[in-house]
Amino acid sequence: MHTISKKSTKKAWAGAIAKPATEFPPTQLPILSGKVPDGLRGSLYRNGPARLERGGVPVGHWFDGDGAILGVHFTDAGVTGVYRYVQTAEYQAESKADKFLYGVYGMHTPGPIWKRWNQQIKNAANTSVLALPDKLLALWEATQPYALDLETLETKGLDDLAGLDNGLPYSAHYKRDPRTGEIYNFGISLGSSVQLNLYKSDASGKIIQKNAFKLDRYSIIHDFVLTQRYLVFFMPPMRMKMLPFLLGLTTFSDSLSWEPQLGTQVLIFDRENLSLVSRGETEPWFQWHFGNACENQDGSVILDVVRYSNFQQSNEYLREFATGETHTASHGTLWQVHLNPQTAKVTATHEVINRICEFPVVPRGQVAQPWRYTYVALLPERMNPGKEWFSAIARFDYKTETLTEVDLGENIYTSEPIYAQDSQNPEQGWILVVVYDGNSDKSEVWIFHSGLDAEPVCKLGLPSVIPHSFHGTWNPA
Repeated sequence: MHTISKKSTKKAWAGAIAKPATEFPPTQLPILSGKVPDGLRGSLYRNGPARLERGGVPVGHWFDGDGAILGVHFTDAGVTGVYRYVQTAEYQAESKADKFLYGVYGMHTPGPIWKRWNQQIKNAANTSVLALPDKLLALWEATQPYALDLETLETKGLDDLAGLDNGLPYSAHYKRDPRTGEIYNFGISLGSSVQLNLYKSDASGKIIQKNAFKLDRYSIIHDFVLTQRYLVFFMPPMRMKMLPFLLGLTTFSDSLSWEPQLGTQVLIFDRENLSLVSRGETEPWFQWHFGNACENQDGSVILDVVRYSNFQQSNEYLREFATGETHTASHGTLWQVHLNPQTAKVTATHEVINRICEFPVVPRGQVAQPWRYTYVALLPERMNPGKEWFSAIARFDYKTETLTEVDLGENIYTSEPIYAQDSQNPEQGWILVVVYDGNSDKSEVWIFHSGLDAEPVCKLGLPSVIPHSFHGTWNPA
């Protein structure tokens, strides 16, 4: 009897998440091609879900994977890399049991339904990183960050930044003002009401001011923008079916409903005292990420954002992603938005990149300042939307309104592009990406000139495969 083996329909990107990632200690990285720029001195850090199964059981959503941090240190003596899981209390407990014990975003707590009532959520520590003078924070959405050693990535423990009392959450998308060093962030807490908590920290990360604002419903607010005078939030038109979630009938992810008739709420806060300045409404859209924002001379705010027509498609694509095979096309494109901060009225919107893209980034020194270039991860036109992961990086020039694109090649996939300023020439910068080569099943660090020449100036090898990650940062030496 002949058995016909079913041909896999998985794309090459799936190789990066096919098995849990392997840690490695501080290791000298080999130069595969080119040369490390003399002015590239500092550390690249990246965070993402590195384990998508345990004991043969898969996670329910990509957001549920255990976080692991990659550190790449560029020094005069060479380049070293280190990769470690964040040793959260829940990660350690699940490692010991060799099975999932907690609910996360798209997963229930295992076991009978009564175990899901008032369930403890696992701190996945898998979304972003914040480099402070004496520690690195592993950030995610729903609870406190974990502190790690900047060099070795050894986990030190939960960190309340001297202000996250009573389990206040600290989100993944902080904004750091390059002039003052102040760090702004938020967190959404669910209780008898839905609360948007706002935080201002000094350059050390210590929270020096906070405020809480009651929202009229729950919505996913994953990111915001900072300007010279304001914090700007957009609340997508969503609701949470609270009772089925609290009773353990639905996961957090499945309890969220898209309700475009509600419109997108605009909330603008004063960055000095964190008080509400204005509140308005605009057309329905969903966003995960903003690029940057600033104020024009007339006092209006201009920002860029990757917009989706709805939440459900994007969330479903990200759920499928963890399985290694996607079918749902999720069209996020880059838009520019103008608004009046005194009235929270959106005065103009304009699509600037009519291509599927994500992870918009600007140079760290231009956050909350006027900027010319936004960098993104991009889907090449040769690829099938809904089936693939980003395989190009691009730079949009607002001055000339042109897109410069670099296609990394067949079966080669990129992470969010990170801008690193040159230490010798402040006008010069480099774009760093961690790529997964599905042809050879290897991960590498590629360094591009910030003008995005077709070829990287340097490629560095990594000791093991780094699964596709979410966000990173550059910490100058």
